[in-house]
Amino acid sequence: MDIIFKLNGLDHKLDVDPDMPLLWVLRDVLNLKGTKFGCGRAACGACTVQLDGAALRSCSLPVQYAAGKSIRTIEGLGGTDDSLHPIQQAWIDEQVPQCGYCQSGFMMATAALLESNPDPSDEEIDNALTNICRCGTYHRIRKAIHKAVSLSK
Repeated sequence: MDIIFKLNGLDHKLDVDPDMPLLWVLRDVLNLKGTKFGCGRAACGACTVQLDGAALRSCSLPVQYAAGKSIRTIEGLGGTDDSLHPIQQAWIDEQVPQCGYCQSGFMMATAALLESNPDPSDEEIDNALTNICRCGTYHRIRKAIHKAVSLSK
């Protein structure tokens, strides 16, 4: 079955099983490796992407639900000229990653948060970002989010 969607600003038409999780379409069919597999149950957030601007867990979403929609992955977060998004720059400036495995999911969830709330408090960040970081970099993540807000102004 053909599934048509926009991915990082480009139109895609794929003949894939409509029940295949979006994560595997991104990683295995389209070879975009930035979105990570974590738990397979939509609990950890390592697979977070944006679907029509909303952060969602791609490991449990059948690709058929992306038909006709716009998907943004970590590869599409920065500019088309390879410039870094303020979130990516803040992550670097604040040296957020320890192992780094979950960080693309955190950045995509942060992008969705900042699009709806451009200057969140720590409490709003904690409530909005339900991703899990096994290394415990939450303090640096919050600091980077505030830095991204200042870089965006």
